[in-house]
Amino acid sequence: MHVVYAAEEVEIPSNVKVAVEKTGPFDYVVKVRGPLGEIVKEFRNTPVVMSLQDGKIVLEVFDARKREYAILGTYKGLLKNMFLGVTRGWRYKLKVIYTHFPMLVKVQGNQLIIENFLGRKSKIVLEVPKGVKVEVKGKEDVVVEGIDRDVVSQFAAAIQAAVELRGDERPSPHGREGGLGVVDGIYVVGYEHVKG
Repeated sequence: MHVVYAAEEVEIPSNVKVAVEKTGPFDYVVKVRGPLGEIVKEFRNTPVVMSLQDGKIVLEVFDARKREYAILGTYKGLLKNMFLGVTRGWRYKLKVIYTHFPMLVKVQGNQLIIENFLGRKSKIVLEVPKGVKVEVKGKEDVVVEGIDRDVVSQFAAAIQAAVELRGDERPSPHGREGGLGVVDGIYVVGYEHVKG
């Protein structure tokens, strides 16, 4: 597939300010500022031409192959998520699940600490990224909030991955083979906006 020219427009919300700066022949920096803060993203080595026109970000590709044409949709989604982030924020919800060993999850300073995972003595420590707020509610709810969806979702996924059992590490329940195995872990159960 070959497209001679294609363009997408992303409407800028009235309470959001946007700056698009060309930093190299194929590099851009997009700054998005809204009521909840500012997100800055770099787009490097991109086949997409970005510009601001009449309250919109215009994305264009010229003489594009299939992959380059597909990037238009990806960028459009990314910019919309940036707008939603600075106006409504992102909240990811996780559930702490354990069967035998009560897992303790807590926030200390800029670290999320997981203790007693499957009865282990060693703690699992994760650095909370800048701009992300983590709250532990009760014994089984973890909430991750921020304005940059990429950072918030990646940290939520990192929490889930930190207590994932891999390969031979996964014992079967009560020594029986073929069962569900250990389900202990911290799982992402959903996401929503901080502000409605």
